[in-house]
Amino acid sequence: MDFIKTPTKGMRDMMPKDMELREYVLNLMKEVYHTFGFEMIQTPVVEHIENLTSKQGGENEKLIFKIMKRGEKLTEGDIHDFDSLVDSGLRYDLTVPLARFYANNMQELSSPFRAFQMGNVYRAERNQKGRFREFMQCDLDILGEKTNLAEIELITAVITFLKKLNFQNFTIKLNDRRILQKMVEYVGLPLNELDSILISLDKLDKIGMNGVKEELEKLDIKEEKITKYLTLITQDTSSVSSYCKSFEMDESIVKNLQEIIDTVSTLSDANLVFDPTLVRGMGYYTGPIFEIMVEDLPFAIGGGGRYDKMIEKFAHIPVSACGFSIGFERLLLLLQERGFSLPEESSKVAYIMTEESNMKEVFQKAQKNREEKKIVKVLYRNKNYKFQKESLEKENYQIEEV
Repeated sequence: MDFIKTPTKGMRDMMPKDMELREYVLNLMKEVYHTFGFEMIQTPVVEHIENLTSKQGGENEKLIFKIMKRGEKLTEGDIHDFDSLVDSGLRYDLTVPLARFYANNMQELSSPFRAFQMGNVYRAERNQKGRFREFMQCDLDILGEKTNLAEIELITAVITFLKKLNFQNFTIKLNDRRILQKMVEYVGLPLNELDSILISLDKLDKIGMNGVKEELEKLDIKEEKITKYLTLITQDTSSVSSYCKSFEMDESIVKNLQEIIDTVSTLSDANLVFDPTLVRGMGYYTGPIFEIMVEDLPFAIGGGGRYDKMIEKFAHIPVSACGFSIGFERLLLLLQERGFSLPEESSKVAYIMTEESNMKEVFQKAQKNREEKKIVKVLYRNKNYKFQKESLEKENYQIEEV
């Protein structure tokens, strides 16, 4: 029988060098977010199927890896359709598990609660370059904070982290889902088609203005309304207030968004801009939304927003919520492409023994060096010593024959 020599499609092995970079970035993230008072939590990768199909995850719900009932749970009466055979699934993001976690544990948590969560998520994506079925997500969330303090703290924490990785030229785009809805209402587009309209707008950077127009025409919307809408989204965006005046947006919503932009701008030299075409794909957003764009990259490396209605569906009481997620895999790819160098590590020593070596003395030396925080390998000399030596030197080990 031939052994299968590769991972399952969409899954990856991680080489030691890959893991070094991953661990460094994750540890740096923990260190920075800890200074902002975020507390680490962990949720299981497996959730009840009812939680994952609660209509909170949008299109991601179509990509769930489903787990069949097992043993005594599986009875002959269950076997009448596929869904009846399923009782759980692998999580497709960290937000839905967070909502369930908070509902289960809110009596024991501080309020507002600042959650930091990192872990692998799973989506049955089509197998293609840059798309993985297992990948890491890193989420920051503040639950129970009604004001824009949550948005300001989240954005500032992420900027601080990116600066530690020597990112300089990045832009944070901001919008508000309520502004998007008001614009649709103002030009007379059908509100029952709101999701479809925003999905089309979300593709603007890929299909251009003509492409958006063609998509809206498919919704059987009159051309004059489409023209009015496209004219509206191309108005001057230098000020949230002046932009929103033409369609009489609620002043408190405008002020809230402008305050986020103004406050974060005083804390950092990051470029914060109002972008009325920013949509964010998830339908559960209820207020401000934001994305991070890095110079010369066509895609965002992180984003988030306010989702004040999701937790209530699990906790049965209103809970304000706002989150920010870093695209961890994209971030690592970007660092590798830029030739990012890890900070100098502890000195490394390799003791090469032969049959004649005094094993007791060698291990005593190794123990002493390890206590001094040095990285030590104790090895027997290989037959192909030249290759062994070259491999160790490549890993920056100082070699001692003992």
